[in-house]
Formats: sequence, C-alpha cells, structure tokens
Amino acid sequence: MLLDTAVLIFAVESPQRLSKRAHAVLKDPANIRELSTVSLTEIAIKTILGKLNMSAEIARQAVEDMDIHVLPFTADHAFRLFEVPARHPDPFDRQIIAQALSEDIPVVTSDEKFRGYAGIRVIW
Repeated sequence: MLLDTAVLIFAVESPQRLSKRAHAVLKDPANIRELSTVSLTEIAIKTILGKLNMSAEIARQAVEDMDIHVLPFTADHAFRLFEVPARHPDPFDRQIIAQALSEDIPVVTSDEKFRGYAGIRVIW
C-alpha cells in the first residue's frame, strides 16, 4: 500500500488522527508499506517553507520504525501523470495518484479527493 504524505505525518505527530482501519493496516506486519519519494520531497519543501516541522532525521526514523519501503518516482510514473486529470489541486497528490495507478496498489489516505479517480483504491 502507498501511504499518502499526511498519513506519515499523522503517524509521527498525531496518531489519533489515523482512522482505525488505517492504524490497523499500518501495524499489520503482513502489509507492505510504501512511501513515495514525492512525499519525502513534499515534507522537505513544506518544512523549509515553515508549513511543517519535520526534520530529515525524524522522517528517516519514521520510515525505519514503520518498516516503510521508499518507492522512487520513475519515468513510468511521470508518463502516467499525463493521464491523471487535474481534479486534485495538489500536484504532490496527483503524483502519488499516478504512482498508485501505475503500480496498481491502494493508497492509505484521508483525502476524499483521491476517491474521484478511476482505478484508485483508498484505504481509510
């Protein structure tokens, strides 16, 4: 499953914001948890802009502690982005959507806008 950026932030800063289902799938060792390099980029940019307060060390530790595989954003993902309608205003989220569609994996997200994309499976 591909974790939305907010899910990682919630897991680190305020786990009570995770739904019961999201919490359960994150804790289940049988699940393969993926985080896009796009999410790490988003966290870095928003931290630099003062919109978030998550250091590289905290993000790295969260990835390690949660046994998350970091999924590179590839050319295939970028080409899939050409097919993703701009319904979602956030370009980071559209990249995550393209990646999930390309990899055919569900997304763990509280963002209802993800459900508006054909082929996206949302866990929340």
